[in-house]
Amino acid sequence: MESFSQPVQVTGARPNGAGTTGPLIIVTILFFMWGLLTSLNDVLIPHLKAIYTLTYVQAMLVQFCFFGAYFVVSLPAGILIKRIGYQNGAVVGLMIAAAGCALFYPASTSGYGMFLLALFVLASGITILQVAANPYVTVLGAAATASSRLTLTQAFNSLGTTIAPALGGMLILSAGVLSVSDLARLPQAEQVIHQANQAASVQGPYLALAAALLVLALMFAAARMPKISHAESSDESPSSGSIFAHRHLVLGAVGIFMYVGGEVSIGSFLINFLGEGNIAGLAHAAAAHYVSYYWGGAMVGRFIGFGIMRKVSPGKALAFNASCSIALILTAIFSHGQVAMWAIIAVGLCNSIMFPVIFSMALNKLGRQTGKGSGLLCMAIVGGAVVPFAQGFLADHIGLQASFLVPAACYAYVLYFGLKYVRMYQERV
Repeated sequence: MESFSQPVQVTGARPNGAGTTGPLIIVTILFFMWGLLTSLNDVLIPHLKAIYTLTYVQAMLVQFCFFGAYFVVSLPAGILIKRIGYQNGAVVGLMIAAAGCALFYPASTSGYGMFLLALFVLASGITILQVAANPYVTVLGAAATASSRLTLTQAFNSLGTTIAPALGGMLILSAGVLSVSDLARLPQAEQVIHQANQAASVQGPYLALAAALLVLALMFAAARMPKISHAESSDESPSSGSIFAHRHLVLGAVGIFMYVGGEVSIGSFLINFLGEGNIAGLAHAAAAHYVSYYWGGAMVGRFIGFGIMRKVSPGKALAFNASCSIALILTAIFSHGQVAMWAIIAVGLCNSIMFPVIFSMALNKLGRQTGKGSGLLCMAIVGGAVVPFAQGFLADHIGLQASFLVPAACYAYVLYFGLKYVRMYQERV
């Protein structure tokens, strides 16, 4: 998941970014790790759904707890980092995330509720980590090359989201969970043993992730990082009054809510969708590899979009991508087989530019209120908790394929915001 940082001041940085290669490598690994951890949820959802015979709404509590942490923890994270500093904040975030991963071990023997608690703790750590670590990307090196460093770290974040589903498919889904009918044929004692074995498949991968996060915490604590503090903007734009008076910011916050919700919702249902008999009939482990194509499309699209958007206005680019997303989702809903399968996967390519474009458009000319606006937009990431829940409700009542009307509606709002911004931009320049 991408994120943006507030304006900062830097002290203790070396001239021209000398000696910053090591710290930059550590920060880049952090971006990779939180991309990996976020995308692993797409593997956990069908796995836990099958183990505990959950409805779609119940299974979507995974994303509700995970992305709900962004809404709950973002403001406390900012207060914490203001007190203990950015470097210590990143270390605390890594340690909390490691604790969340470690909780998967007792969760595998305790039931679904413990898994949800573990996911909330994990996401809380990632939220603190994002607030603390993002500013370092811009200050670890010369100002002239800050954009290239941001591109590099975001590429590694996308790499994490791309490889996580395939990796999770091999480590977690490879054994295969029995269907409800097959499980019912087993004696009660064997059912309990089978469910326990399947739940235990998450122990090794998440304990390894916990260990990796602790190692990163030690590396970050030992690294010589520049001191960072908030800077007041010199922009002459309005600096007082309510941030809600800026209509484009409010519309942009709704846009972030809708976009993140739509993107996460598609990824959350993708394995189950590809397992449908009229779509691809894939086993969960095989379908997980195609989820990597969905997230990988966003990574490829970022580099394509970087070149195209040098000549195309952001509003038009956003509207075009949103239109393509809607067309692809409707194709997936009203067709079947390979056409439906590849149509829904191709939405990932369209997602590529949406988050940074909506974010930057919403913050346009906020001046000294940019920091507050950024905080509001980060809280809007809670869309990743709410929208999958709504799609799960529809999936339980009208069917999985038709339930993709929910993300289609989300992209319809993104289309509206893109077209609205084109007019706003023409009025402002």
